[in-house]
Amino acid sequence: MTIRKRLEALQLSLPAPRKPAFSYQAVVVDQGLAWVSGQLPWQGDSMDLVHTGCLGAAVDLDSGMACARSCVLNGLSVLEDALGDLDQIQRVIKVVGYVASAPGFSDQPAVIDAASGLLIDVFGELGRHARSAVGVAALPRGAPVEIELVVRCN
Repeated sequence: MTIRKRLEALQLSLPAPRKPAFSYQAVVVDQGLAWVSGQLPWQGDSMDLVHTGCLGAAVDLDSGMACARSCVLNGLSVLEDALGDLDQIQRVIKVVGYVASAPGFSDQPAVIDAASGLLIDVFGELGRHARSAVGVAALPRGAPVEIELVVRCN
């Protein structure tokens, strides 16, 4: 089954790929690895984020998990744009998740696990990856979550 068909079976759709707002590339492919710059939880093709604020204050755990999934869909969108086809992805190697965290919030791994789970749903065993879940004081544009991906590709 193609990755696009798997996304359809999961009732997921990818937003249009976003062009970087500043001086960097959304994806750099080098020696069989594709490095995806940090993706924010954009709401579909709009200029709005799914949520804003910190986990443990303005954003609850379920909303943070929804943001993590949105970040992954945005990452897959820019990967498809860069590679031409998501079936070029051979394996997900690494996920780095940043969680804007209010003082005392320590469930960063649970937030980022939503991203991990989605990648496993989409890629099966090839979606299992190494991961970091990092709590930070703030993220760009007030986003609660930002996710970077590294994948091996053809």
